[in-house]
Amino acid sequence: MTERIDNKRLNTDLRYRFEYLSKFLNFASDDIALLNGFAPILFPRIPVIADKVYRKLFSFDITKQYFMINTEGFEGFLPTKSHGVSLESAQMSFRKDMLSMYLKRVLTQCEWNDTFLQYLSHIGRMHTNQAGSASINVDYIHINALLGYLEQLLIEALWNDEHIDDKIRQKTIMAVNKFFWIQNDFFTMHYLTMWQETPTGKDASPKKHKYCCI
Repeated sequence: MTERIDNKRLNTDLRYRFEYLSKFLNFASDDIALLNGFAPILFPRIPVIADKVYRKLFSFDITKQYFMINTEGFEGFLPTKSHGVSLESAQMSFRKDMLSMYLKRVLTQCEWNDTFLQYLSHIGRMHTNQAGSASINVDYIHINALLGYLEQLLIEALWNDEHIDDKIRQKTIMAVNKFFWIQNDFFTMHYLTMWQETPTGKDASPKKHKYCCI
């Protein structure tokens, strides 16, 4: 039987959008449990992963240029063209910490409630020009490449672990892949002018935290 999907709600209701994506991707509570189980494997590797991500971003001038922009929540020295920016700078350490916190929250989140969905949405929104003073305004092509590279690093860590059962490994790889497609959608919807979220009676949006992945 064909299920009816309300196109207007897809573009105004974050929970409804997530539920549609979950059904389409077969993302369920079992996948969340697999991500939770992946956490102890990945946590010791997160500092290395964060470093690899920013080394990759620094390897292209078109992505490195975004690090000349001040980061929400960072109050240290902002590099200039004359002073340059390095992977060892305070701002880059701050960004690595934010990426680490993001990965840890995703992998330890047991209930994907509205607050968590708003968190994933905010991660996407702040990289566009839609988040006011918090905006970074990164062209989507770089976001797409970054998410693909980050997924690659997570799968590599999972694949190289010698202690995980092969069936669990396969299922976890699929869960990681599903998550990244959901997060990717929560980025792209903010690049589309059709996304206009309807305010709810209670504010499920995250409190004033500082997030940054690029």
